[in-house]
Amino acid sequence: MSKLGDLGAKLYRGEVGYDFVGKRFVWYGVSILITITAVVALAVQGLNMGIEFKGGAVFTTPKTSVSESQAREDAEKASGHDAIVQKLGTGGLRIQISELDTAAAADVKAKLAADLKVDAAQINADLVGPSWGEQIANKAWTGLGVFMVLVVIYLAIAFEWRMAIAALIALIHDLTITVGVYALVGFEVTPGTVIGLLTILGYSLYDTVVVFDGLKEGSKDITKQTRWTFSEVANRSINGTLVRSINTTVVALLPVGALLFIGGGILDAGMLNDISLSLFVGLAAGAYSSIFIATPLVVDLKEREPAMKALKKRVLAKRAAAASKGESPEDGYGDDDAPQVVAQGRSGRRR
Repeated sequence: MSKLGDLGAKLYRGEVGYDFVGKRFVWYGVSILITITAVVALAVQGLNMGIEFKGGAVFTTPKTSVSESQAREDAEKASGHDAIVQKLGTGGLRIQISELDTAAAADVKAKLAADLKVDAAQINADLVGPSWGEQIANKAWTGLGVFMVLVVIYLAIAFEWRMAIAALIALIHDLTITVGVYALVGFEVTPGTVIGLLTILGYSLYDTVVVFDGLKEGSKDITKQTRWTFSEVANRSINGTLVRSINTTVVALLPVGALLFIGGGILDAGMLNDISLSLFVGLAAGAYSSIFIATPLVVDLKEREPAMKALKKRVLAKRAAAASKGESPEDGYGDDDAPQVVAQGRSGRRR
């Protein structure tokens, strides 16, 4: 068995583990700091909205020897607006100019043809109105709202309302961080970015539900025993699914990372950044929130219940009594004293 597989087996059996829940206020602090940074970046720098949202024109030229930097300079001089220039595989250029209206587009096209020394008839011009991007944004917000409502309803029915609230907070956490990163790095926000943002919600929710499923099974009849508190059962559930979460996240991040760093960075295929950055940041944030945010939040909400408070008192009292007698806290516990602890779903049940 590999070292990672051996570690996963030990985590599953509860032989080793990390106290994620016990150190939850550290993770809360880290998340709050990251979220504040994201919000400040969003407020100060704002988002670099793409042409689809601001309106403008995209000019595609035939093969030319003019460099991207020179073409950018010519385009900005001709239009009076910022321009984004990309070299195409055909040897031509894709010149994107935001906030350019229809009346000015023809004049800019003629000036570009002269500067780039190409025939104006061979330059393809696509005009985009800001209303189209506004429709996309409105539909995205509607879809996001519907998704959030359905998630809360499903989790409240399948698990309980505390888990639904924790999952919702984790999703908002992931979206805020992803949008904040876009504001920090200045990447352009396009419809592809919106698609990426909506896609990461499913990945984030998947890891969270896996841990919640283990916690639901592990805490069944928990008040009938005096071996573990609710927070300890929750921590065992996180440790039991830790390796699975890491494997799932790494496998998902590898192809997305290739798109972002190789496609968008090395090969300069800038359009790949539209969706790959949102996926990369969102997947990483989702894996983090499912372990460090969602389940600890459930613990904070659950342990406010009188039954969980009473359970914690009984467990600590029993441990104190065992310690006063010089006994190990594990002494005197039979199999019937422990709730079911499921580390990897319903198929991995043990007592």
